[in-house]
Amino acid sequence: MTFVTCPTFRYHPAVVAQKAATVQLLSEGRFRLGLGSGENLNEHVTGAGWPTARTRLERLEEAVDIIRALFAGEDVTYHGRHFDVTAARLWDLPDRPPPLGIAASGPRSCALAGRRADLLVAVEPRRDLTEDFDRHGGTGKPRIGQLALCYDTDRDAAVARAHEQFRWSLGGWRVNPELPLPAGFAQATRHVTPEDVAGAIPCGDDPGAVVEAADAYRRAGFTDLALVQIGGGHQAPFLEWARTTLLPALRAAWGTGADATTH
Repeated sequence: MTFVTCPTFRYHPAVVAQKAATVQLLSEGRFRLGLGSGENLNEHVTGAGWPTARTRLERLEEAVDIIRALFAGEDVTYHGRHFDVTAARLWDLPDRPPPLGIAASGPRSCALAGRRADLLVAVEPRRDLTEDFDRHGGTGKPRIGQLALCYDTDRDAAVARAHEQFRWSLGGWRVNPELPLPAGFAQATRHVTPEDVAGAIPCGDDPGAVVEAADAYRRAGFTDLALVQIGGGHQAPFLEWARTTLLPALRAAWGTGADATTH
């Protein structure tokens, strides 16, 4: 699953639909396409400006309509407020189109997810997000929470790495999508300390700390959990620890019907 693709600035929705259909074919039906309205840091490079959150969600809704029409095997010509498509078609279609997830952080994005998505994606364990999703049509659909952690047998090293690479996450998603350059993130996080990060992100090799953080998502109504390990050089030992220790602990805490995956 992508966590998450923006189909509205750097990537045209027709191109995203083609890529997603190809991955669904190659993965033999195991792919899920997560979509979001984008972040200025990634999307400003096109020079198209950075519109308001409301306009970004309008663009995302049009993109979802285009992607779904292409997944249905239609010859698509579309002229909307934000996008144009002329005589587009996906010639190689999977038997089952990828389920669409939409990332949400507030009432408007939850409403869009409830209306248009097959599942919800969120990075905060907030009950209001799942309730708004349900209110707009999401009842019974999966809702996936994203939880960052930093595995290392040396907890101090894990805290230092999480502070270096992931302290920006403490700024919240009302701020982070608006910042256009790394300098903005550096300025916004200049007062975030390693202790702040350690209080918000499970660090080290204690599975109980991750289970405790994950429980907030379970209590908020999330059905699935995506784990994001901080630090590219530590992926292999993390995956082994997750296989032998962490995932069994999470499944025991969430119940056998829950799904916990690593990214």
